[in-house]
Amino acid sequence: MSFPARYHSARALSRREQAGQASRVKAVRAALELFATAGFKGTSVAKVAERTGLSQSGLLHHFPSKAVLLSAVLEERDAEDGAFLTGEDGEAPLGWDAFEALEALVARNSTRPHLVGLYVRLSAEAMEQSHPAHNWLKERYTGMTQWLTDAIRIGQVRGEIRADAPASVLVHNTIALVDGLQQQWLLQPERVSMVKEFGAYATDLRARWGTA
Repeated sequence: MSFPARYHSARALSRREQAGQASRVKAVRAALELFATAGFKGTSVAKVAERTGLSQSGLLHHFPSKAVLLSAVLEERDAEDGAFLTGEDGEAPLGWDAFEALEALVARNSTRPHLVGLYVRLSAEAMEQSHPAHNWLKERYTGMTQWLTDAIRIGQVRGEIRADAPASVLVHNTIALVDGLQQQWLLQPERVSMVKEFGAYATDLRARWGTA
């Protein structure tokens, strides 16, 4: 017989386990910063170990390869964004709520240039099929496309988005805009405002395809 997860009592970690967990967290943070500035190819295990305060063998004990470390970094990033976008009911926002949530995420990312840099640099590198983040990049676009497509379809069912709204076009344009704004903002933050530009786009989108 099973029971809800929140009723499980967590086993107390030993000092050694606590130290290992702390080292893993530090390594992921260090790798994130290095991947964001130098990319995957420009970052070595030695550099991550040095910034973490571990020996290379110590780092490889927690993460057997640089590819495994990259996976941990990407999982951490996706988990943070996923939690931010999820509503109090544990469900993804749909209809116009999805675009409002995306606008909020853009605003949040404008305070986290290191994470935006990580995505922009890795997505360029990961176009190569041999790159360890290639499948992650494909899955990212697949997930974004499915979410926004569902958002528009549900909005149409609810009657808040016009029935003749071209879902595929709106979805691809939205994703392209977000990616393009991130790149331009990193290059010229003093001239490009992700928040302002995406906010204007979302307002125009709702005015053009909303029913209210």
